Amino acid sequence: MTKAKFTVSGMSCAACALRVEKAVRQLEGVRTANVNLLTNSMQVEFAADKTGVAEIISQVDKVGYAAEEVGGRARDGRCDSSFAGGSRSKSRGQKTSNGGPEMLSETAELIAKGMAGTAAELRMTKKRLIGSAVFGLPLFYIAMGHMMHWPLPNFLLEPENCLVFGLIQLALSLAVCLINRSIFLHGLKNLYYLAPNMDSLIAVGAGAAMLYGWVELAIMGYQLGHCELNAAVKLVSNLYFESAGTILLLIMLGNFLEIRAKGKSSEVIGKLVSLVPPRATVLVDGVPTEKPVGKLGLGDIILVKAGEVIAADGLVVEGSGTVDESMLTGESLPVCRKTGDTVNGATLNLSGYLHVKVTRLGEDSMLAQIIRAVDEATLSKAPIAKIADKVSGIFVPVVIGLAVLTGIGWLLAGAAAATALNFAICVLVISCPCALGLATPTAITVGAGVGAGKGVLFKSAAEIERLAKVDFAVLDKTGTITYGRPEVTDVLPNKGVTEAELLQLAAALEVKSEHPLAGAIMAAAAKAKIDHTVFSLESFVQVPGGGIKAKIQGTECLGGNRRLLEKAGIDLGEWQAVTESLAAAGKTPLIFSSGGVIAGVIAVADVVKPESAAAVKCLRHLGLATLMITGDNKYTAAVIGKAVEVDEVVAEVLPQEKAARIAELQKCGKIVIMVGDGINDAPALVQADVGVAIGGGTDIAIEAADVVLMHGKLTDLVVAVKLGRAVLRNIKENLFWAFAYNVLGIPLAAGIFYPWTGIRLTPMLAALAMSCSSIFVVTNALRLRLWRGKLKK
Repeated sequence: MTKAKFTVSGMSCAACALRVEKAVRQLEGVRTANVNLLTNSMQVEFAADKTGVAEIISQVDKVGYAAEEVGGRARDGRCDSSFAGGSRSKSRGQKTSNGGPEMLSETAELIAKGMAGTAAELRMTKKRLIGSAVFGLPLFYIAMGHMMHWPLPNFLLEPENCLVFGLIQLALSLAVCLINRSIFLHGLKNLYYLAPNMDSLIAVGAGAAMLYGWVELAIMGYQLGHCELNAAVKLVSNLYFESAGTILLLIMLGNFLEIRAKGKSSEVIGKLVSLVPPRATVLVDGVPTEKPVGKLGLGDIILVKAGEVIAADGLVVEGSGTVDESMLTGESLPVCRKTGDTVNGATLNLSGYLHVKVTRLGEDSMLAQIIRAVDEATLSKAPIAKIADKVSGIFVPVVIGLAVLTGIGWLLAGAAAATALNFAICVLVISCPCALGLATPTAITVGAGVGAGKGVLFKSAAEIERLAKVDFAVLDKTGTITYGRPEVTDVLPNKGVTEAELLQLAAALEVKSEHPLAGAIMAAAAKAKIDHTVFSLESFVQVPGGGIKAKIQGTECLGGNRRLLEKAGIDLGEWQAVTESLAAAGKTPLIFSSGGVIAGVIAVADVVKPESAAAVKCLRHLGLATLMITGDNKYTAAVIGKAVEVDEVVAEVLPQEKAARIAELQKCGKIVIMVGDGINDAPALVQADVGVAIGGGTDIAIEAADVVLMHGKLTDLVVAVKLGRAVLRNIKENLFWAFAYNVLGIPLAAGIFYPWTGIRLTPMLAALAMSCSSIFVVTNALRLRLWRGKLKK
């Protein structure tokens, strides 16, 4: 299957988006088509051998809208999801980027186009709003002034000039209609295609008011021609031109405020796109040379001074510096980067200098992948949105039908034609399909952006909703709760031996070993700045399952487990109890001897991350049961499980058994979230209701997951769950408002309560209420930008 993204223009409400989706899905070979009304974009997954981009664009055009492909090409399969800094580089020779923000990906292009489109739309809407106000406000003042006793020119108040009074209103209202002619063109066009939308409601409502005013004006002229001045004067107050003009003015005001608010919803991603500097300093034959970022190639060496933004992902080959990664990963504290470390583009070097070898560009860069992940989430649909989609699909035709019935009903009840028309127009104008269409995508877009800013990437909207409902957390041990790499935890020298001397002996023995435990000892020695090269190593032998034998300065030395030393005839004595105690604590004791005498014991263990226990505690506060699952031995697993206080521990399981365990929990009605980082976690991540990958884990795990925690911290899982719940709560609030507004507003507009309460709306108030409804939904979603998601102590 092939994926392609498009910008879609001409949509004004949820009904438009649904019509485009349905039209595209009718094409042979189209698997999915998702339209985002908020960003005016569409993502289509299709079989390239059955349909193509040209057919999709043509299909959109047939239903009255315009589509343009983003990036000029389609991509196969899912996006690459190697979010962890620098774990994979897709080298393709001397690949170069396309320049500027385009270096990121076609997703960045989509966002850039969307932002530019929103800015252009905002400018155009502002012009229309100003033009509507220039003619609409005088129209309202003139039409309503005599009833409100506002000062008006005397000639307008003279009965003999009633026709002039009406013609002035007609001229002003026609000017407003002309300025907003796009509403009539789009609305009537969609009505012609039997796919009415919000523009259709406004066009019919305002058009009906204008038509009624023209008829009344013609009758007034006829009456004046027959010297029936009193009859003509009575018609002046019922021309309805001001209703049409004011409706359009208020709709344009609502559109302006809504577009401005919608623009803020993707502000986080917009900031990410703008982080990439336009130029970088590249070392060419050792000489610093400025080059556009778009001309960078893999292998280029970038010079990054203090205060400069790193232009591309790469490897530090010289120098050191303190790097602020907060805008990219949400990590609040700057981190030290030195030779051998990876750095990411769009991060700020606060101090020092760095020589960075470019390893990833364009769509492979971490920034591009973050943007793509957020975009994928916003283009997808949460299951809860299906309710609004079903209602939106029939909403506008039903409203038009209700407006017709309202007018006929009031006429049959004996009301005047003007009164019946007033109620019918109110029904058309007050109805708001936009609020339904914006309820979900605005919250998802803002929520996905907030998550990206905090180092949590959601791959789809459905995962955000499911994440909010999880009640059981399954946690892998290695790399998730622990660091996933052995570290020295205890250095216990024998009498007469110092810690430094013990480490020096151990490092000298382990220097030729490739065992992971040897790596931990070498790292500890390096950290302590111990020089082991002063010893010459001879007769090095690696004993499988035991340890190491070697001669140092002619002395027989050993390093390994208890069996190795016992086989060599060395009595452990009191050290046996020490090793047993360390093993009971989940550590691996390594015993070192020199000349048949024990020099000491060094314990190595996969250390628990400092935040893991706090994360488990927070998950419990959120109502989630916790289970740690691992392929490690049950003794080590029990120690780790007790340290972080998980509810249950399952050890010594195979990868497929992890998935089977999750399936058992699901059969019991649990909604399970699985967190892992290794290849062996992939089956379980797929089986879980929500699979979460730890950043820094394997590509396979990240690809299989639904959510990625970029920092590699388990506390970010708490952030993800809390954010998911906040987003779902916000969506429910928006949908409740959208449904409640229409359910209560339409009967009120139809005048159902008027006979008992005397309360009735004018078309102007109805238009104002409709505009406020959409603005409320977008503004409520924007509240998520203030979400902090602090962890409980």
